[in-house]
Amino acid sequence: MSPYSRQHQALALVACLLLTGLAAALGAVASANAASFYAQLSQPSWAPPASVFGPVWTLLYLLMGIAAWLAWRVGPRPGRRRALGLFSAQLAVNALWSWLFFAWHRGAFALADILLLCILLVATLLAFWRQRPLAGALLLPYLAWVAFAAALNAAIWSLNPQLLS
Repeated sequence: MSPYSRQHQALALVACLLLTGLAAALGAVASANAASFYAQLSQPSWAPPASVFGPVWTLLYLLMGIAAWLAWRVGPRPGRRRALGLFSAQLAVNALWSWLFFAWHRGAFALADILLLCILLVATLLAFWRQRPLAGALLLPYLAWVAFAAALNAAIWSLNPQLLS
């Protein structure tokens, strides 16, 4: 049971969704020409079509926002501030990846960024799990997708040294 009123909880849910939406929007600005750039790249046979990324990320950002809200909703308790701080840090690193890969064409930096994102995401997932297991569980699809994206980033970077410095 949350110690907060229903109105306070609703506002917090909107705030969490807006925060994740802001990260998505920052990444989307960098990805404005992502589909055409992605089509130019040599890709491994297991790379998904560009049309898959939008729906997957939309769902993942929604799950992230709900997970953050659930972790916040437990009320003041040890580790909550750290968990939400980790969440904010991984969101920033997440948004930076699109700039590194799609806007600036920096494959090595994008790979380093996504590996850092994996580390921050595992830490966030564990911290959320300690606050409320469902909050951590909601980040599992995100972790799986980011791990896949890291492998894809590495493969595409190695196949395109002329386009991704």
